[in-house]
Amino acid sequence: MSDGEFEGYGGRHVPEPLEEPLDQLAAAYDEVAATEAFQSEFRDLLESFAGRPTPLYYAANLSDRYDAEIYLKREDLLHGGAHKINNCLGQALLAKRAGRDRLITETGAGQHGVATAMVGALLGLETEIYMGKKDVQRQEMNVFRMRLMGADVNEVTRGVRKTPEESSAAHQKPEVSEDDEGLADAVDAVVRTRAF
Repeated sequence: MSDGEFEGYGGRHVPEPLEEPLDQLAAAYDEVAATEAFQSEFRDLLESFAGRPTPLYYAANLSDRYDAEIYLKREDLLHGGAHKINNCLGQALLAKRAGRDRLITETGAGQHGVATAMVGALLGLETEIYMGKKDVQRQEMNVFRMRLMGADVNEVTRGVRKTPEESSAAHQKPEVSEDDEGLADAVDAVVRTRAF
């Protein structure tokens, strides 16, 4: 198991009540991530649920304009409209295999929140999302989609009400206690609680 340290840099900086649940998830990752059963289920869901592989599109007009062969990878065609589904599927499968029954995450523009809500609904995991008040207002459609899929969306109203505060709020959730057996942290790409 990696300690998340890289030549004196990195590490994990989370409130103390989250240390044990995150250690348990890290141990579960080490135990199941490389197994054929986990990898097979993950690959199957990436294909059947997420819509992988996505096609390459030859952009003829751009190619002509810039005298180059330009292809676009159509990640927008994935279920949920973004690559975020990849990470969320893997984290949610890990959470499920580790015996967790809920996901907590933060999101800015909302695509990570939508992807987390999608996999939470798919796998029957309670999903709680923290999003800055400004982002909730700007990304109303994504908030609607998260709630449509059963996620609780919490508006963060402190600070500048954007990503740094969303992340802090998700990690400082007052109901999280040392004996919280259901927690799984599906952290967005902005921060990581552990380098896997």
